[in-house]
Amino acid sequence: MNQNKIEVKSNNFFVRGYMVTEDAGNSYNMTFAGLKVNEEWKSNANWFTDYARAFQLSSAVLGFNPSNASAYARNFADYNISPLLPLPLSNILNPDGSSQPNSPRFLPGTADYNNALAKVIGNSNPITGGAKFEDQSRIYHSDANYNFKEKIKFAEIQLGGSLRQYEMNSNGSIFTDRDGKITYNEFGVYTQLTKKFLKEDRLKFTGSVRYDKSQNFEGFISPRISFVYSAGANKRHNIRASYQTGFRNPTTQDQYIGLDVGPYALIGSAPDNLERYSEIRGDNFNGSGEISAAGQEILNGATQVTMTGTQAYENSFTKESVIAFDNAISSGQSPAIAATNLQVASIGLVKPERVQAFEIGYRSVINNDLSIDINGYYNLYNDFLNQARVFAPYYGDVDQISTNPNAITAIANKDRREYNVYTNSQTQVTSVGFGIGLGKKVYKNFEVSVNYNFADFEFDQEKDPSFIAGFNTPKHRIKGSLGNDKLFKNFGFNTNVRWNKEYLWESNFGDGMVPENTVFDAQINYAIPVLKSVLKVGGNNIFGKDYIQVIGAGAIGQIWYASWTINP
Repeated sequence: MNQNKIEVKSNNFFVRGYMVTEDAGNSYNMTFAGLKVNEEWKSNANWFTDYARAFQLSSAVLGFNPSNASAYARNFADYNISPLLPLPLSNILNPDGSSQPNSPRFLPGTADYNNALAKVIGNSNPITGGAKFEDQSRIYHSDANYNFKEKIKFAEIQLGGSLRQYEMNSNGSIFTDRDGKITYNEFGVYTQLTKKFLKEDRLKFTGSVRYDKSQNFEGFISPRISFVYSAGANKRHNIRASYQTGFRNPTTQDQYIGLDVGPYALIGSAPDNLERYSEIRGDNFNGSGEISAAGQEILNGATQVTMTGTQAYENSFTKESVIAFDNAISSGQSPAIAATNLQVASIGLVKPERVQAFEIGYRSVINNDLSIDINGYYNLYNDFLNQARVFAPYYGDVDQISTNPNAITAIANKDRREYNVYTNSQTQVTSVGFGIGLGKKVYKNFEVSVNYNFADFEFDQEKDPSFIAGFNTPKHRIKGSLGNDKLFKNFGFNTNVRWNKEYLWESNFGDGMVPENTVFDAQINYAIPVLKSVLKVGGNNIFGKDYIQVIGAGAIGQIWYASWTINP
């Protein structure tokens, strides 16, 4: 990723613009790559055909029990040996019943495997078996602000705005841009007024209003107000309170992703994205397996179907209800009875998330050496951006299962496709948090500080069973520091230790607990007056083990850095 910025500013205005560019480099879809490397050796259709024929032969002719028959059939399929010429069981199974390792299937480390993997990850077209990501996407952004403080005296008034363009360019490997780049724009304008009241200007009022409009959504007005009261002889006791409204637009992924990750596909929710995303299912395409005989009969003999984003959003069942349906079938219920578990997924197209935020705080410096900062907040979210898993049947209408059971037949026969779709939660989400920070000078110029932060959220799971919060924030965090910027002439240092409690991480690509972490950081700095510069050397996670902050991402080790800052 690369960011370039140009800016012009003075005492009362600024104008700036920047561009962010991305390059996926050698990234690729690991799940899809694994599926496709297998298919480079033998197609799934041929493998499953070999397996089924061998299983039937070993069960009916050789009299194997299901466990041995399955192992025998897998070895036939893996060894690429015709079941019409069966090997003795002793040649195929180890004494413990496991399959032998010398299968001709492409194995990691072999030339065949390496060649197949190189071919798959060098191709960005999933239709032809590629797993490579391409991404040359860009963001262009500009904003400007003017402060009228030199022209208007009764209050400080500011006026500003911003303009942004998103450009998605992944050649269809991430977004649905196989036929060309996708672009959309958004802009915003705002004004802010700041006014001081009461004797000695002890009360400060700030009010603002902003209007934002994205190309794909209706405009949004977000007002904000805040008060700060300064008490005490030297205004050292500052009490603040604010009420803010805001919004969060769906991301480019929320709107335009179209990514087959193997077991399921991710489909963005922009109206023009639903038909842009399409895939062929059945007849072993993308490892889906063949459409069942019952399905082919309903489809008038067709072995393939074309699925689009419209079916995922408008003709699907919730994943939770399909799991309940499968469990009912496994317990012996008929599909007609088990179908009472199926629940139609009422998925609305994604729209901006809205929030109301209430915040209070207190800050003070006591006796010139003890600082204290306390804050608390309470947020109310509506239309919380959310994702849901659904199953769309290859045939049948999910709204007409009482009169036409084709959709039930499709779900029962596994003639279905799982999708991850982007929408908004149907329940209100609240979050609450508070923090307290203390800092004190001790023994000459040494300064010690500590702060604690708490964060939590709530929602009604019964109102939205498929809601995935993705809060991804530890409930408890503590940070302590010790430093001295004048330990001796021109030399200073700072150290801190950070701790967080374990927390749940939820995302498209993985859920799991992020373990509790303790991280120690340190930095020394040396001023060089004759050069008007400062030299800094430091490290993060010194003496610590590698740790993670995100499920599915790389572990963080030790980071060492050095910088030289010149202030002419």
